[in-house]
Amino acid sequence: MDGSIVSEQAAAPTETDGASFEAFVAARGDALWRSAWLLTSDHQLAEDLVQTALAKSWRAWSRVGADSFEAYVRRVLFTTYVSWWRRKWRGERPTADLPETSTPTVDTDARNDLVAALATLPRGQKAVVVLRYFEDLTEQQTADVLGISTGTVKSQCSRALTSLRSSPHLQQEDGTDGGQP
Repeated sequence: MDGSIVSEQAAAPTETDGASFEAFVAARGDALWRSAWLLTSDHQLAEDLVQTALAKSWRAWSRVGADSFEAYVRRVLFTTYVSWWRRKWRGERPTADLPETSTPTVDTDARNDLVAALATLPRGQKAVVVLRYFEDLTEQQTADVLGISTGTVKSQCSRALTSLRSSPHLQQEDGTDGGQP
């Protein structure tokens, strides 16, 4: 019985781990939120998803180590997203514009079109596209984060890009391909 208490205490994060974890969250929190927002297309859900992933990952900080912790958190983030997607949700849905507005970026129409096009993709394809092209991970890193094979990453990515190329959300109004020569 004494040995089990010691092992549980060794697995619990220490104060030093807490400071390191806080530094990790400060450094990588925005990037995690961006990934979550691209997956959920909702600011509040993205915040909830990141907070949930970080809360689930906290106890593993000392076990996983700082070097590979981001991959661990991303894996938790994507598996949590998938479990939320599978879960039937009967919560509130906003019906009007939010009272808070953000400062528009240079090209909000293009961003909104991209988010709408991403929303049409199946969850697996969306996760692969977000990791490969928005998080700039390699095929192997993407496969590791999602727990799938590299071949699956390639096929999901190919299908997603084909869908995005033909998406009406990403077509130019004049029917061109964006002014490419």
